[in-house]
Amino acid sequence: MARDLRMSFGAGDRTVEAQEAFTNRQVQWQVVIAALADHLQRVAAPGFDVQDVTSPRHNVAAAHGVGGIGKSTLSRKIEASLAHPGSRPPQWGAPAWPAERLLPVRIDLARSAGTDFERVMLSIRLAVASLGKPMPAFDLALRRHWDRNHPGEPLEEYLRRGGLLSRFSNAVNLPGQMSSALADAAQALALPGTVGGVVAQVTTALVGALRERRQTVRALAGCHRLADILDAEPDLDTLSFAAHLLAWDLQQLPAHRRVTPVILLDSFEEVGDRTHRDFERLLQRIVWLMPNAFFLITGRNRLQWAEEGLHGQLDWTGPAAWPGLAGHLPGARGGAGPAVRQILIGDLAPEDCDDHLARRLARNGQPLIGEDLRHAITERSHGLPLYLDLAVLRFLEIRRTGREPAAGDFGDFPALVSRTLSDLTRDERHVLRSVSLLDAFSVPLATEVAGQPTDAAALRLSERPFVLEDPTGLWPFHLHQVVRSAIRNADDHTDDRWSDQDWQRAAHRALTALGQQWTGGPRRDRTMLVGVLRQGLRLARDTNLHELGWLADAAFAYVGDSIWEPLAPPADDTAAPLATPADALVETLSAVVRRQHEHRARTVQRLDAVIGSALLPTELRDLAVYYRAKALRDIDRFADSRRDYQQVADNGGRLATAARRGLAQAARLAGDFPTALTAAQQLGWEGRQQRVLGDIHWLQGEAQRAADFYLAGRREAEEHAKAGEAAHNQSLRTLAVALTDPRQADDEIDLSRRLLAGLDLRATAAKTNIATLLRDAGDPDVDDRGQALRTELVTAGLTSTIPTLELALAFHQAVLDDQAALRATVDRLREQARSGGYVYCVDIACFMAGLPLPDGHTPPLWLDDEASTRARWRNFVTTRRSLHSRQ
Repeated sequence: MARDLRMSFGAGDRTVEAQEAFTNRQVQWQVVIAALADHLQRVAAPGFDVQDVTSPRHNVAAAHGVGGIGKSTLSRKIEASLAHPGSRPPQWGAPAWPAERLLPVRIDLARSAGTDFERVMLSIRLAVASLGKPMPAFDLALRRHWDRNHPGEPLEEYLRRGGLLSRFSNAVNLPGQMSSALADAAQALALPGTVGGVVAQVTTALVGALRERRQTVRALAGCHRLADILDAEPDLDTLSFAAHLLAWDLQQLPAHRRVTPVILLDSFEEVGDRTHRDFERLLQRIVWLMPNAFFLITGRNRLQWAEEGLHGQLDWTGPAAWPGLAGHLPGARGGAGPAVRQILIGDLAPEDCDDHLARRLARNGQPLIGEDLRHAITERSHGLPLYLDLAVLRFLEIRRTGREPAAGDFGDFPALVSRTLSDLTRDERHVLRSVSLLDAFSVPLATEVAGQPTDAAALRLSERPFVLEDPTGLWPFHLHQVVRSAIRNADDHTDDRWSDQDWQRAAHRALTALGQQWTGGPRRDRTMLVGVLRQGLRLARDTNLHELGWLADAAFAYVGDSIWEPLAPPADDTAAPLATPADALVETLSAVVRRQHEHRARTVQRLDAVIGSALLPTELRDLAVYYRAKALRDIDRFADSRRDYQQVADNGGRLATAARRGLAQAARLAGDFPTALTAAQQLGWEGRQQRVLGDIHWLQGEAQRAADFYLAGRREAEEHAKAGEAAHNQSLRTLAVALTDPRQADDEIDLSRRLLAGLDLRATAAKTNIATLLRDAGDPDVDDRGQALRTELVTAGLTSTIPTLELALAFHQAVLDDQAALRATVDRLREQARSGGYVYCVDIACFMAGLPLPDGHTPPLWLDDEASTRARWRNFVTTRRSLHSRQ
């Protein structure tokens, strides 16, 4: 490896070995041909079996990197080099096999190319058509698929319309080869009639003949899974499994005619995302089921097939299935061995950064930069090779002074600023500094933040390589993180550097522009609200803005739907004390959001600090007090909760109606149902009146009436586009319906889960899970499920939901007449009622069990007389027992 002269002279120490660690595309080529050579050896080995679907796969390599780094160019160049040796760049070494043994075909998976799975399979088959031979097993399956899914549409016309005829010179041969395969099968089976009209008859007869092992089909009998594939529904899943047939057909060619398909799948990131892998699953099947073909996959993301965590999303996962994909690029630099299957192009992964730093400077073969320092530099580099270069230079500079470099010496490099700004115009530099205040931006937003009269400078900046693009984002552009950090934090020695006042003015412009995106832009949906809040909160906090402006309105709009998308990183215990209104607002919303994942006692603690800081204006202080009241209720501090609700209600602000709802709920929790009902009837939609009425009547044993209230509440929420409130009402409706009609409960529970999808509402989801226990009361697994759910609620600090769970278990125990379990449940409910709430749950449990109330127990104030309420709850149990006896 060549020595790095710059580093060698910078070290000033002849014992330090300074090596060039980066490589050009020649290394990627060497990795590919090494992997391909290894693949050819495996396929040629005597024990290779194309029908083996269980052995690990070594027939794939993957190249990944950021957008615009040259992945597609590399893919096209490799295809050309394999197809025509004269197209190979001179610096790329010649492979050790004749070109005629390979059959390369590149398939662009980008959405702009319009490639679907059918087109992928057809492209591979069209490439194989150049051999001039039918692929009988695969062609039968393809013909059956085509006739079923494209009735009346000639394949040739489809190929012409889709541009495949012009791309593959032998495409015109495919329909004839398919017809030949069908005709041969029909002749072997002695079927009458014209071949073109009997594809279904041929495949049916062929399946029967294969299963009976008739000698007439011995040419295809060796394909063990042909009958199963022809017998399956001819959908895309079956077509993906048919890749196995194509692999088998290719293996049946005479040795002198046999070729190795090299299939290059480009823009792989566009086949889906990390949660939607349906297309990826189909493509993975092709790779797995064609072990005699070699695949090179290029995309923005590292191919994850070797990760165990994908089990269930894809058919074959883990390092045992894909041993080469568990490797990383460092092995490629050390000699491009055949085990390397992951090729990084562009910015480096953490392990690649560490490898680079370890090999860049060495003494006696050992890394000069220690492991801990390499880790710190890697973390701050965000994979940018330039940052690593600068870090090595700084390491040598500090070392020359006689001091050992430490992690704190490696922050933002002024050289990054100068290099980034060097070829930008003054306007472009102004826009760049402005957008460095933003996590993401569009061209119009960048222009507004910069205060420019036209978009020209922002448009030019968006084309720079350090501006990354995500077309699916709310704002499509963002700066490379290292460049952004350097612009914001490193010393700027350029002639047009900004003063502190310039940065403050830009921060005010940025906050105003973000607010206009929500209040006056073309989108006023929740996605835009969350987007501007995320950016606006961080901007106001990081730049110490004291005027919150539109952030107050946005905060109230955000909490109004109870969906709780994450807004900002939660503060930790070592964070600096709150100093500005922005600090306090960020901490308030973070505490409110994180209560879905933190113990509610922690929520109270965080909101205590916000309220005690006295930094928020009155209306935002009410927001903190209101959510503290809710958290206090959830940890059974009812008196403190009522105090906070009353304070917010008395202030008459935006949350006054919601606070009055909280007071109505407090009366219900105390067992004063007449007071709760009177208060609830005054709430209206803003106070979620229908939901509160449902809560009250549900506890009276009027389950159907409660279900009707919840349904009305859900419909009101849907009319007001409040997804969180709709989910709340539906979850509560599942409880009521599950108690009275377990058959209908299935549909209600399914709807509840669909409404909860994508929402972070932990307590609401728990109520839906409790409804499943009510639905299944009497089943043997209810106790274990209930215990698991109780543990989850205790861990989350959702003690306010536990009484509902206990009532569901009491119903289950009453249906079974399990007196011992019922007594234990009543004891737990009595213990919980000592905090001053949920006293009525003891009564309801006893009503369902047909037991007298415990001695000394003070009953609640029911809306009806106690005897009628007892009869209603007991009737649920007797009705369910009758239902069980009839099953």
